[in-house]
Amino acid sequence: MRIVILSDIHANYEALTSVLHDIKLSFPDVFEIISLGDIVGYGPDPELCVKTVQEHGIISVAGNHELGVGRSKYRSCFNRQSVETVDKTSHMLSDTSLKYLRSLPLALSLHGALFVHGLPPRSAFQYIWELNDERVLLKFSRFPEQIAFLGHTHELGLVRAVGDTVERSDLHEGTYTLDFTSRYMVNAGAVGQPRDGDPRAKYLVWDIESHELIVRCVAYDPTETIAKMKERGLPERYARRLRP
Repeated sequence: MRIVILSDIHANYEALTSVLHDIKLSFPDVFEIISLGDIVGYGPDPELCVKTVQEHGIISVAGNHELGVGRSKYRSCFNRQSVETVDKTSHMLSDTSLKYLRSLPLALSLHGALFVHGLPPRSAFQYIWELNDERVLLKFSRFPEQIAFLGHTHELGLVRAVGDTVERSDLHEGTYTLDFTSRYMVNAGAVGQPRDGDPRAKYLVWDIESHELIVRCVAYDPTETIAKMKERGLPERYARRLRP
């Protein structure tokens, strides 16, 4: 009973298709793929990525970029350079895709876990690193699920609460087992716009029965993505993160 959890595709079609290919080859028994949002933004292929997500039946919540491109009132939440990219992205999307992005929920509760872009229970904009231990515990008190999966930071990570104790740790490629008594916030990293110094596309495979968690890191050639970013006038700093 495995599901795939991925986040922050950010309009990087080459990274997304590499991940989907890896899932097909390595985990043919996966029965569901869940996206934690930011399908669009920063990258050169928002329309193609939205269509690919839909064609593969990937379930998604809304990220801050979905809110930004779909509703102009949210653009004040972005910095100047990011809001320019959000505006440009909105003009690269069809009306049908914009309607789809506007329809995405802020959070989903499935398989005994909560899925959200930023922070549980329903924030698409707040970062986990903004919270001290006291506020982490407060967040846990506001949703009943044992595990919350989130993205937004573009970095893998795990926060574990045992009673009143909060433990934070990095996640790396490999296999972990989450126990059945602690509570967790698990950051899925980024498919298409990493910020951890590792340009590979990241995703998680979670066994909903055993709580085994697999971290996958997929190498791909970003040359075409970078060329399209330059051609479409997207900021160089977003392309820089994709280079080995």
